Order: sequence, then C-alpha cells, then structure tokens
Amino acid sequence: MTQPLIAVSTDVKEFENYIWHAAPQQYLEAVLNGAGALPVMLPSLGERLDLDALLSAVDGVMLTGSRSNVHPALYGGDAGEENGPYDIARDSTTMPLIRKTIERGVPLLAICRGIQELNVALGGTLATEIQEQEGNLDHRAPVSDNQDERFAIRQTVTVKPGTCLASVFGTGTIDVNSVHRQATGRLAPGLQIEALAEDGTVEAVSVKEAKAFAVGVQWHPEYWLKSDTASQKLFTAFGDAVRQHAAAKQANRNAAE
Repeated sequence: MTQPLIAVSTDVKEFENYIWHAAPQQYLEAVLNGAGALPVMLPSLGERLDLDALLSAVDGVMLTGSRSNVHPALYGGDAGEENGPYDIARDSTTMPLIRKTIERGVPLLAICRGIQELNVALGGTLATEIQEQEGNLDHRAPVSDNQDERFAIRQTVTVKPGTCLASVFGTGTIDVNSVHRQATGRLAPGLQIEALAEDGTVEAVSVKEAKAFAVGVQWHPEYWLKSDTASQKLFTAFGDAVRQHAAAKQANRNAAE
C-alpha cells in the first residue's frame, strides 16, 4: 500500500506582495514522522474547492492551530477587533470540510484552532478571553521570544473514562502544552467531552458515533512530538486510523475490479 495522504488546513497570510496559504512546519513534520503519512497542504479557497474529490483522494484530515480565531459571526459572538485576528478564507474552507469529513468517515484530528472550528462547524459556540473569567486558569502562553518557553508543557488535563482518548492514553491525567485564550463555549450537540483542564475548561472532544477517529484537542501535540510520549501516542493513534481507512478504500477498489 502506498503512503497514506493527510490533508492539512492552511492559514491565509499576506506578505512580500503575495497572498500565501501556509501551515507551520511542526504540523507537517508531525504528520510525516508521527502519523507516518504524507502531508498535503489544502489551500483555503472556500467554495471553489471540490471537497468530495479531495476526501476521495486523501486518507485523513488535520486542522492546525493558528493565531487567528474563528469569526464570531459563525456562532453568534462579538466580532470586535479584540476577539481577532480573523481568517475568513480559512473559515470558509474548514467549516464545510469538517462536516464532509465526518459525514464520509475520514479520520480527523483537530488541534487548537481546529477544535474550535470543529465545535463551531457542528453548532457549538466559543468562549473568549477565558482567563478573565472567575475561577479560570490562564491558558495563554507566557510572554517570551523563546518558542520552547511559550509552548512548554505546564498544564494537567484529566482524560474521561470510556472515551476515545482513554484508549490512547489510559484514564487519569496527562500533562500538555495548552496555549489559548479562547475555548469551547456551548458544546456542539454532535460532540462529547474527552478531557478537561483543572478549571473545567474543555481540552479535548470527539465526535459522537463517528465512523472513524474524529478528535479535537486544545493543546499542541505537534510541538513536542520527538520527546513527549503523550504527543507520540496521539499521532500514532491518528496514523493508525488513517492507515485503516486507506486499507479499507483499497479493499473496496479491489472488490470493484
């Protein structure tokens, strides 16, 4: 069987007099080295993309984190500058992509902004500036020019028993590098909670009755893939699901010949 393909979401950025569609290298390397698949960057071209053709060609989908936030117009929130920056082109691509990916049973891993996109795409809302809410921890990155310090593993989350992630990590707690100022607000009807932070913030979800692996995490497993066991386990589980999906597709092709 050929190496499976994973579609990776992209941010739209403008510099050097060009509009770029880009993804951070850590995510691409995590797909390659952690999931054992070939990353294929998906341009954020919205309705111009044939998503059905894409999902027939790839074996998994990964949504990356980003500095930008899901536009509040998509969940009835406040679209002020303080809740930005925004990336409407990415939103117009990931929202329908998420729904089609789940519908077609293609494995999905949604990271950071990705878990927020997942919740909004399925009808949930987001909570903004959660560190300002009484009783909440400050989940933002520490102020530093050093990326390793900003993405340090420094928070504990509790994995709920009987969930998808319990089969990956076991029940109990794991330490993660959760770096965010927004979080899941009202949980979408089609999702279930997989893990919670100490202050009750939702740190992981999964799609109920999903046809394949479909998980969102608020932390950044891509960053410490080489050294963090929990991050390695998550990408291994995703990669296993992707290979299983690819093998099933190949079996269907063989049966049709």
